[in-house]
Amino acid sequence: MANNIEVKELLDAGVHFGHLTRRWDPNMAPYIYMERNGIHIINLYKTAAKIDEAGEALKKIAASGRKILFVATKKQAKEIVAEKASKANQPYITERWPGGMLTNFVTIRKAVKKMASIDRMKKDGTFNTLSKKERLQVDRLRAKLEKNLGSISDMTRLPGALFVVDITREHIAVKEAQKLNIPIFAMVDTNSDPRQVQYVIPANDDASKSIDKVMTYVSDAVIEGLSERKATKEAPKKEAPKKEAPKKEAPKKEAKAEAPVKAETPAKVETPAKVEATVEAPATEAAKQEEE
Repeated sequence: MANNIEVKELLDAGVHFGHLTRRWDPNMAPYIYMERNGIHIINLYKTAAKIDEAGEALKKIAASGRKILFVATKKQAKEIVAEKASKANQPYITERWPGGMLTNFVTIRKAVKKMASIDRMKKDGTFNTLSKKERLQVDRLRAKLEKNLGSISDMTRLPGALFVVDITREHIAVKEAQKLNIPIFAMVDTNSDPRQVQYVIPANDDASKSIDKVMTYVSDAVIEGLSERKATKEAPKKEAPKKEAPKKEAPKKEAKAEAPVKAETPAKVETPAKVEATVEAPATEAAKQEEE
């Protein structure tokens, strides 16, 4: 993946632009290259290295079968994150972050099940038996649930990782993930504290071009991990018929081995009787001669 990341592409997308110098977080100093016109410039060589590191970790998580939850509620990131996450078949939150999404996951799952029960009502016809007012209320509830939780309907358990765009804005999501020890991947700008995140990607998190560029690399890594998982699942299926062939021949060999044993057993039983007959025969003849 490192070969695919070019600093020039990151530069063209404006990934290097940070915030105003007066709004910076001192903990971002290792990732800042210089200051220009009152704005901090991010070191893109470090950004490329961090994207590569995060991509490898995300690929392993995807290959293990766990989900990666993408979070971005800011206007310029919503559509991009939704598109890239759905392309990689991963859940995402692009509307308001529902409080307790991770720490109170059981309650969130109940809301998702409620959405599924409304869908069943429409299929089996019970929805039509409701009054006009009740149908309108149910439709509004369904639309609200779909907007906030529709993208996580397939997420039946806690995610294996969290990918956040702008950790300052999504601080509630970050705190919930920290409480549950869920690894956090994030695009971190110069105004944020990178110590909150395990996998930091220093980048401009305000420009749509910058977000799109970083998300492209990340989603490609996740898709690569999923394809590896699919390949490992299909490999044993192809090898299975080869291993079964010798098992069918094994019973035939055992039958041949048992055949001579069965033939020998009656021979051994008969030999003592024959020996006794031959031993007894001369004894009876000697007895007759003595009597005469």
